[in-house]
Amino acid sequence: MAVSRTRSQPMEFRQHEVGYVMERWRASDSCSLVGVGSVGKSNLLQHLSDPTVQSYYMKDVAQGKAFKAIIIDPSMIGPLPNLSIAESEPIRCWAGYELLMHRLFLAFYPFDNLSKEDGQVFYETYQQLQNGTNPLYAYMGLRYFEFGLEIFMKQGIQIVFMFDEFEEMLKQMPVKFFLTLRGLRDANKKQLSYLTFTRSPLLDLVDQFAIDRLAIEPFTELFSDNVLYVGPYSEPDAQRMIQDLAKRNAQNFDQSVLGFLLWATGGYAGLIRSGFRSLDSLGKLDKNTIHTEGEKLAHNLSIKRPVRTECRTIWLSLTHAERAMLRELLLPRPRLDPNNFEVQQTFAILQQKRLVAVEGAKITIEPPVFKAFLMLDPDSDT
Repeated sequence: MAVSRTRSQPMEFRQHEVGYVMERWRASDSCSLVGVGSVGKSNLLQHLSDPTVQSYYMKDVAQGKAFKAIIIDPSMIGPLPNLSIAESEPIRCWAGYELLMHRLFLAFYPFDNLSKEDGQVFYETYQQLQNGTNPLYAYMGLRYFEFGLEIFMKQGIQIVFMFDEFEEMLKQMPVKFFLTLRGLRDANKKQLSYLTFTRSPLLDLVDQFAIDRLAIEPFTELFSDNVLYVGPYSEPDAQRMIQDLAKRNAQNFDQSVLGFLLWATGGYAGLIRSGFRSLDSLGKLDKNTIHTEGEKLAHNLSIKRPVRTECRTIWLSLTHAERAMLRELLLPRPRLDPNNFEVQQTFAILQQKRLVAVEGAKITIEPPVFKAFLMLDPDSDT
């Protein structure tokens, strides 16, 4: 049997997000997750792919229904030829099918759920898809992938392909590739679905990459009713992460110091990790100092290189409109028209990403470390 390399998280980890996704999966729906950099995406995807988590949230799986969630990392696509868009479309589509087929192979190997004959047929189909001696291999990629997938569909297995860093797929793959994914899903509605994780909403990315909205609409409409913004960790999740870091690094910080770290980082996984490693550099901290100089300490933390790197990850994951609005919100009197639809839309997305908070008439940028980072030059590498 293949050994799972999934890093174990508590079953309660990301309970809201996992519960939402599993509910969609129970209905065989596709869903879109949107979250800024440093949000802890990898841990969430690994948690979603854990069979014990799936059994906990989905009664059908617990009762024996065959289910598999497969992570697709676009960085594993091999080098593509530097050809014109028209010339490269077949080979780019083939590269996408090859990646999906390879991850399908790894997810089910050694094919214990297939008969010996079906296992052999799948293996031979996998080999044929990769056979570069076939002059039509680039055009036949879809057929081989479809046939290989059908072997598992006949077994009643439900499969979800989870696309990590889906922006890269949109940049690398032609629209035709996504339309074929829609076609495969339509042919297997009860058994095949997709999950995408991106830093911006799908349609914003479609516009950003100059993709024809109408052309790719059959694919993007799969996700239109099932979009979830992934924010920072909940307080229990963040506290568990901080306690785990303290244990693994044999550090014994006072509880008030760890509370400061949680407040300053807002529960963003990357900021917690980098902030924890920088706590020693802030000097001696006590409850009184944290209470009276919290903002100053957040500023001092934000200029540490590891923390600044994570803040830049968040910054670079935002759209131009979102960055412009955050710059404006730093001003004493922001010049934002509350009646402008685009302003309303951008502000709403920043709220969903948990980067701005509203208390009464007061608008604040969150978390404090990120706000301090913005008050310097966020576009500087130093």
